[in-house]
Amino acid sequence: MSVVKNPTELGTEKIGKLLIQYAIPAIIAMTASSLYHITDSIFIGHGVGALAISGLAITFPLMNLAAAFGSLVGAGAATLLSIRMGQKDYETANVILGNELTLNVIFGVGFSVVAFIFLDPILYFFGASDATIPYARDFMHIILLGNVVTHMYLGLNGMLRSAGSPEKAMYATIFTVLINLVLNPLFIFVFQWGIKGSAWATVISQTVMLIWQLKFFSNKKNFIYLQKSAFKLHKKIVVDSLSIGLSPFMMNAVACLIVIVINQGLLRTGGDLAVGAYGIVNRIAYLFVMIVMGLNQGMQPIAGYNFGALLFKRVTEVLKKSIIAATCITTFGFLVVYFFPEQIASMFTSDKELIALSRNGLHIVFLTYPIIGFQMVTSNFFQSIGMVGKAIFMSLSRQLLFLLPCLLILPRYWGIDGIWYSMPVADLISSVVAAIMLIYQFRQFKIKEREELPPVGQNA
Repeated sequence: MSVVKNPTELGTEKIGKLLIQYAIPAIIAMTASSLYHITDSIFIGHGVGALAISGLAITFPLMNLAAAFGSLVGAGAATLLSIRMGQKDYETANVILGNELTLNVIFGVGFSVVAFIFLDPILYFFGASDATIPYARDFMHIILLGNVVTHMYLGLNGMLRSAGSPEKAMYATIFTVLINLVLNPLFIFVFQWGIKGSAWATVISQTVMLIWQLKFFSNKKNFIYLQKSAFKLHKKIVVDSLSIGLSPFMMNAVACLIVIVINQGLLRTGGDLAVGAYGIVNRIAYLFVMIVMGLNQGMQPIAGYNFGALLFKRVTEVLKKSIIAATCITTFGFLVVYFFPEQIASMFTSDKELIALSRNGLHIVFLTYPIIGFQMVTSNFFQSIGMVGKAIFMSLSRQLLFLLPCLLILPRYWGIDGIWYSMPVADLISSVVAAIMLIYQFRQFKIKEREELPPVGQNA
């Protein structure tokens, strides 16, 4: 599970071995992160009630928006840090680390203040009703209090990966989940704190690991560490960080918009419990998506290195192996949901109506899941080889060009099922687009490969 230490091995070592070495730690971390959210929903569903699940689902867009601002800072700073580490410019790397922490504090506090002031109107706009807003409000009050901790915790975890400690980032995520697993039932079932208990478990578990991260980065024996002088913002670092982070920010912001439309549509066509059903469907779908994202993180450096080295056969091989692995993961998700939808829904609640709504949603949303892995890997592949524009187009087109129109049109004819069917329809169309773009790209690879070959009879 250890990552290859010599970067030149990315161009010589067997692709399968490299993919395992790079992907396994990321997959474990991503799976742990997804389980973190699933356990929250399970404890809330059984410890508080069915409507509390709906209230929790209402908070998803607001939490996505908070994550968007976190990625605006974190993704860009992590990229800059990697570049400076590669250049052995540790002095600037230290400044980037300090600036990232300062920006996360500013954005984390600023977001919380604005959200607190307009919380109720925001939640109603996101799909809350008079029955579900008390749960959503109680949960977000605590989450917003700890939002700056969340921003710092996630930001420093990205810094750990960029600083060459992916295993430590993985352990931080796993221990956060474990602490949450202990505190959630304690606060909900023993202390009877309701949905607030789950929020407190989230904030406390992240706070504990943030303290550990700060302690790690305070060690002067590390190549980079926290210095008081580095907390002062530098204009170039701030501008560069926010510029690079603009792409993931946009993707998270669009995801926020889509969830708002889904919640509003479900509330209108199916009521509060339909919103809760989406909360359950979303958590399960998110689990398999996160596993594929971990695989993508493992593929990214391998594809990027070999593309830069003009080793197109190795680029093709890592892409094929990643697509096969991703397809196996999402097909497994499809089979589990197809055969055990009621058992899955029952993990979250004992309410029969909510179980029935969730079962129906799971069956429909997962219809095209076997091809989701292909679409996700293809999108990430373009990003890995520096074609960021194509990657952004694929991500945003799925949400804005395909899913959003479906969400606005299909419910007029099929009601709540129209909302559920919008998701597999958008996935199918975006996968076709991904296939067309990929076929075109590989034709370009073959042309470049022929151009790199020496003339017949001449040694390479």
